[in-house]
Amino acid sequence: MTTERRLPETDADERTMLEGWLEFHRKTLAVKCEGLTDAQLRTASVEPSPLSLMGLVRHMADVERSWYRRVLAGAEAPPLYWSDEDPDGEFHLTEGDTWQEAYAAWQAEIEAARAVAADFGLDDLSKGRHRRTGKYISLRWIHTHMIEEYARHNGHADLIRERIDGATGD
Repeated sequence: MTTERRLPETDADERTMLEGWLEFHRKTLAVKCEGLTDAQLRTASVEPSPLSLMGLVRHMADVERSWYRRVLAGAEAPPLYWSDEDPDGEFHLTEGDTWQEAYAAWQAEIEAARAVAADFGLDDLSKGRHRRTGKYISLRWIHTHMIEEYARHNGHADLIRERIDGATGD
């Protein structure tokens, strides 16, 4: 599978621009994971950190789920990989954890996020509250935060991928 990425149009309206950059960064993480085995995708960045490409994908599945389902839609959507007992559970991988499962969960959460976001305008406030501030959050804020979240983790993914097989790039 080869993931195709496109830069957003340079003259798009605000919503198209935000969603274009979000999509670009989602696809960038997928590109960083392409062509690797499950074992390589579970490879931790550097001891003692459990950070891995598969862990990043699982993390982003939970992040998508949290911001779009729980906060924006106000829905009950328990975490997929972490818990109060294991707040970094998405990064605690076992030999039984597979790319196929992690990728499918991530893609399902991206599709759910798109569906939820489609029902909101950029200025519309969430039905749920931000867990730290207790405030309602606009879709614009969530999209902007998600772009930042992916961009930061794509930087991590660059370094992990280079450690695994030397591949670099944007």
